[in-house]
Amino acid sequence: MRNLEKYKGVIPAFYACYDEEGNISPERVQKLTQYFVEKGVKGLYVNGSSGECIYQSVEDRKIVLENVMKAADGKLTIINHVACNNTKDSMELAKHAESLGVDAIAAIPPIYFRLPEHAIAKYWNDISDAAPNTDFVIYNIPQLAGVALTMGLFETMRENPRVIGVKNSSMPVQDIQMFKQAAGEDYIIFNGPDEQFVSGRVIGAEGGIGGTYGAMPDLFLKLDEFINENKMEEAMKLQYTINSIIYKLCAAHGNMYGVIKAVLRINEELELGSVRAPLAALVESDMPVVEEAARMIRAARAKYF
Repeated sequence: MRNLEKYKGVIPAFYACYDEEGNISPERVQKLTQYFVEKGVKGLYVNGSSGECIYQSVEDRKIVLENVMKAADGKLTIINHVACNNTKDSMELAKHAESLGVDAIAAIPPIYFRLPEHAIAKYWNDISDAAPNTDFVIYNIPQLAGVALTMGLFETMRENPRVIGVKNSSMPVQDIQMFKQAAGEDYIIFNGPDEQFVSGRVIGAEGGIGGTYGAMPDLFLKLDEFINENKMEEAMKLQYTINSIIYKLCAAHGNMYGVIKAVLRINEELELGSVRAPLAALVESDMPVVEEAARMIRAARAKYF
């Protein structure tokens, strides 16, 4: 049996941290990492969707990871998403991640061209081969990647001994059950959709990786605590509260990650910059949405803590 305990729990997806010119800010990356250390989360998922990886260069992503690792200083489980839309760059990021001592690397399938499953498997295995001493997590997000992890492809990938599980961000909760039932206790399935944290955990996910966790990590930690203590009515009510906050975070003209960064500026005095184009930056009319989302998080904290 593998030691999967370090992956079980609340793992926020790390946000891109920019300076005023829109470049990666090492200082802000380190401050955000320290914020997560202080909040007590299990780990971080770095350079994924929430990290705006699609719009960043290989060098950008290296800088982010280097500064996360420096600030985390062994206190957090680190999963680094390394997928680029070509194998060469992905392998370079995988090798770099292993050199820094991450716990695992992860990858979505290649996007745009619809590749056959054997080509997707080769892509993932080539990336994994570039980090031969590091765990590998499959990232299933068909609504964005354009291709889904099938049970057949998952079976093929389990022939790779470094594959330890799936970050499942597909919307059907049943997918978590299917992956867990097929793989058994020697693999971990992460819940992806934040709005379904309770559902995913109950049906088989042992941990969660999410893009809104960072705005309110303590609320997701409390939610995980309720589930572990079998306080399901309390968990359901808190999930509803969290979902209302998520809907508000998505209600602006600007991109949700821009809203979250503005909320962190208000509630945590963290300055993370804006989002990278072509993601839509916030406009002045978004500020009431930002302020209301920040207020809703403070109100939930006052209720549960």
